[in-house]
Amino acid sequence: MMDRSVSIFICGVQKGGTTTLDAYFREHPDLSAPIRKELHFFDNEAQDWLNPDYGLLEAGFAGHDDRLRYDATPIYCFWPPSLARIRAYNPAAKLIFLFRDPSDRAWSQWCHEYARGAETLTFAQAIREGRSRMDGLEPLAPERRVYTYIERGLYEKQARRVLSLFPRDQSLFLRSQDLWDNHVGTLARIAAFLEIAPFPQTAPKHANPRSATLRALRPTDADRALVVDLTRDDARAFSALTGLDVSDWQVMRDVAPKGAN
Repeated sequence: MMDRSVSIFICGVQKGGTTTLDAYFREHPDLSAPIRKELHFFDNEAQDWLNPDYGLLEAGFAGHDDRLRYDATPIYCFWPPSLARIRAYNPAAKLIFLFRDPSDRAWSQWCHEYARGAETLTFAQAIREGRSRMDGLEPLAPERRVYTYIERGLYEKQARRVLSLFPRDQSLFLRSQDLWDNHVGTLARIAAFLEIAPFPQTAPKHANPRSATLRALRPTDADRALVVDLTRDDARAFSALTGLDVSDWQVMRDVAPKGAN
């Protein structure tokens, strides 16, 4: 009987290049793409997780062939129970993670939330007093999907959770910038990890262009300095844990202006 299970998960991070990677995946003849990029099955708190209906997940695919199925839902890396749910579903699954400089990632997430109307605060407000909106919330409160500009960029805890649930050889940690700057080499690494044929030759892709309005609202030096201060120690711990070289990230450089807040 043909295996209909999903065996590959692009788990994050949000605003880390997962849409770009999904676009490359859709061109690979060995991969079966979901009908929409993000299936959001394993972060669905309306699902009965004592008796999950995996048919709802597998209904997200139109093809009925033997190609490898993948899901590209970037919140899986951040949403606390998602990875354990994936392991319960398919303990042999292979997971791919793209990690972006937390300073750039936070700003990009704010642009996304602001553009769709979920955020009304400025970026400066959102990363300061706006963080108090999560005080006292339950761990799986819906607000944590929106206002976690800093928290989603604290990667060490997320990576540690991955490694506590899956063998190291089933997880591939990559830098977002490498996909954008060297897509050929990065896709070659991914193909080797997944044990599939090389990706077709294609021009570089860069999804989700930003509007001129949002480009005009770029963060100030003080805004970036605050994100750096809040994420620097975590970035160092994350690099030590995963072996990923993030020395070019702003959070790894002492560039924060004195007195920034």
